[in-house]
Amino acid sequence: MKISLKPTALQPIAKLNFVSEIGELSLCANENGLTHLNVIPKSSDEWLSREVSDVAILTADDNLALDAANQHLLQARRELEEYFSGSRRQFDVQLAPKGTEFQCLVWQALSELEYGASCSYAQIAERIKRPKAVRAVGTANGANPIAIIVPCHRVIGKNGALTGYAYGLALKQKLLQLEGLAF
Repeated sequence: MKISLKPTALQPIAKLNFVSEIGELSLCANENGLTHLNVIPKSSDEWLSREVSDVAILTADDNLALDAANQHLLQARRELEEYFSGSRRQFDVQLAPKGTEFQCLVWQALSELEYGASCSYAQIAERIKRPKAVRAVGTANGANPIAIIVPCHRVIGKNGALTGYAYGLALKQKLLQLEGLAF
């Protein structure tokens, strides 16, 4: 899966919320691809909402752009449902996250991680040929706007232990177990 590295990534113009195996998900897209995938917290969850507000969704004057964005949303939903059911290991939906060039490099490296595999921040830093940028990799990982599809949940501690996750360690553990990793 290739992430758009365009520095002028467009804002989302369409949004779709739906209930999944892990709770309510919020998807946003523009004509270039999926821009956001967030897990909506329940009142008992320890994380804060990262959902893109409805007012942040731009009104599209171009029906073709809106149709393309909606197609990306429907494809992402279908692929996520297949992933949660165990019939999909790789996502094909077009991605268009807004981020710096460095963040996009990190997100691309995350996207190349195999289903059921894990790695550390240091391994991602090595992969992008920036071995001293371990902390920056961690920051970029935490800023990932497309959870699950850009699998930041597959990053674990150098010692093999679970590390932080924007949506809590319980959800991270659940996603890793879905992929066959025992934690």
